[in-house]
Amino acid sequence: MAKSENNSTTKKLSYISVPSQIINSLSSSSLQSLLVSAKKSSRSKSSRCLSWLSNYRTPKFWVFFLFLFGIIGMLKLGFNLYRFVPYSPYPCSTTQLQDLVSNRYSKSHMGFASNGENSNQVEVLSESQPLISSGVLQSEVGVEPNSGKVGEEADGSEFWKQPDGLGYRPCLDLTTKYKRASEGIVKDRTKYLLVMVSGGMNQQRNQIVDAVVIARILGAALVVPILQVNVIWGDKSEFSDIFDLKHFKEVLADDVRIVSALPSTHRMTSPVEVNQIPLHASPNWIRSHYHKRIKRERVLLLGGLDSKLSKDLPSDLQKLRCKVAFHALRFAPPILGIGNKLAERVRNKGPYLALHLRMEKDVWVRTGCLPGLSPEYDEIVYNERIQRPELLTGRSNMTYHERKLAGHCPLKALEVTRLLKALGAPKSARIYWAGGQPFGGKEALLPLIEEFPHFYNKEDLALPGELEPFANRASVMAAIDYIVSENSDVFMPSHGGNMGRIMQGQRAYAGHKKYITPDKRHMLPYFLNSSLPEAEFNRIIKELHRDSLGQPDLRSSRVGKDVTKYPIPECMCNDTNTHSYM
Repeated sequence: MAKSENNSTTKKLSYISVPSQIINSLSSSSLQSLLVSAKKSSRSKSSRCLSWLSNYRTPKFWVFFLFLFGIIGMLKLGFNLYRFVPYSPYPCSTTQLQDLVSNRYSKSHMGFASNGENSNQVEVLSESQPLISSGVLQSEVGVEPNSGKVGEEADGSEFWKQPDGLGYRPCLDLTTKYKRASEGIVKDRTKYLLVMVSGGMNQQRNQIVDAVVIARILGAALVVPILQVNVIWGDKSEFSDIFDLKHFKEVLADDVRIVSALPSTHRMTSPVEVNQIPLHASPNWIRSHYHKRIKRERVLLLGGLDSKLSKDLPSDLQKLRCKVAFHALRFAPPILGIGNKLAERVRNKGPYLALHLRMEKDVWVRTGCLPGLSPEYDEIVYNERIQRPELLTGRSNMTYHERKLAGHCPLKALEVTRLLKALGAPKSARIYWAGGQPFGGKEALLPLIEEFPHFYNKEDLALPGELEPFANRASVMAAIDYIVSENSDVFMPSHGGNMGRIMQGQRAYAGHKKYITPDKRHMLPYFLNSSLPEAEFNRIIKELHRDSLGQPDLRSSRVGKDVTKYPIPECMCNDTNTHSYM
C-alpha cells in the first residue's frame, strides 16, 4: 500500500525549465537548498513544497517568477558575471578558434575599404581589432603574448631605432672642368649611343646608370635605353612604362642629352654593335676603343653592359652615377602612385620592416643551394640544376653545405625569423615582404607567418583590381616592391643581389635609414648549435650585427665597390660649407 502511495505521489510531481544562465549564476549551496530536501526537514514541509510547485500555473507563481528573473537580470547588468559562467561568451567553438589561428595568414587579416566619396582614401578595417592567439585575445600594441612586458623590450623601440648618420647628406658639386665640357656635349648633334639593357628591373637600373656615364665619356647623345624582353619572366615593358621619361631627361639636361629616338638623319645608318666590353673597363679604355668609331659611324650600339664599367671612376663621373641612380631614375607616375599607396597602408599603424626574400625556384637553382622544405622539393631543384648547369652562378666546385657555411645561400624563412627575433623585432611588427612567390608556396613562409602575424606583400595590401593593369609585368611588380621597401623604416635582404645593393645605397643617400646586412657566414654556426640558450644566442647575434645596421660606410675602404652602394665620400659629405644637391 505504501508503494502505491509513493507511485501516486511521484506521478503528481511536475517540473519547470530554468535557464542555464540562472542555474550557473547561483552557488552550489543555493542549488542544493532548492533541489534537494534536507534530511532533517519534516514530511509536512516537503508536502507543502510539492503542493506549492504543483500550483505553478497560478498567476501568483508567474508574478514571483518574473520578479525573480528581473532581479537576476539587473544583477547581471550591474556586475561582470562572466567569471562565474562556465561557458565562453564568444560564439566560436574551440575548433573554429583553432581554424582561425591556423589560417590567420589570409588577406582578410588586413582588409581595406574605400571611402564612398573618395576611392583614394583607404581605411584599414581590421587593424584595430585584437589578434587571436591560441584562443586568447591579445593586444597587439606593445605587449608580447604571455609576457606582460611593456616598454622598450616589448614594443621593439630599440629595433626601430635609426643609425647615426654622422651628419652626411647628398653632395654633388661638380668641377669647373666638367661644367665647361657639358656645354659642348649637350649641343652635339652628330654622335648617338644606343644601348640594350637586360635582366630584371634592378639589373636594368644598374646598366642604365652606366649607359649614361658611357655616353658622357664619348660626348654622345643617349637614345632612351632599350629594355630587352626578359627571358625568364617574358616582360615586354619599355623604358617609359617603368620610369618617368620626362623627369629623366630634365634631371640630366646639363650632363647628357637624352633623345627618345634617332633623328631622321641617322636612321639609315647601320649602327656598330658591340657586346664585348671587358670587366672593369676604364674611361680611357672606352675612349680608345669607341670614340673614333662613333665619330665615324655616328651611331654606336652597345650591349652586355652589366657591371662592365669600372667602379673606380673620376670624381665627377661618380657623382653623375649617383645623380642618375638617386635622382633621374624616378618611376613612372602610375607605378609611383600605387607603390606609395601600399606603403601608406602598411604604415597606417606605425613603423614597418621591408624584407626582400629570395626564395624563388630559379634562385635556388642558380645559387647551388636547396630550399630544405622536403626531399621532394630539394630533388626538383637538384635535377633542374643538373639539366641546366649554365644557370649555376660561380663556385661550381663547392657542395651545398660548403656554400651554406660560406654564406652563399639565401636565408630560409626560419633563419630570417630567428634573426629578426634576436635583433629585437617585436611580434607586433608589420612586415612587408618583397620578391617573387617562394618555391613551395605558403609552406615556405610558415615560420615567418606564425611569428609575425602582420606579414603582407603587395597582393595582400592592394584593393581588388588595383594591380590588374600591371599583371604579367614582372619589372613593374619589382618596381612596386622597390617603392614600398624604400619607404620602410627598416630594410633587410635575405640574400645579396641587385635590389639589395641599390637599396643599401638609396637608404644611405636618404640619410642612412636602417639597413640590416645579415652576416650569414659568421652567424650560421650559431644557428646550427641547438644547445645554445636563447638569451645567449640573441646576445651573440646582436653583437655580430652591431656595425651592420646601415651606419655610414666609406667606399674608400672598399676598393672596387659601386658608388651607388657606398655613396660616401664621392656623393655625400658632412661638411656644412659644402653645397648639397637635392
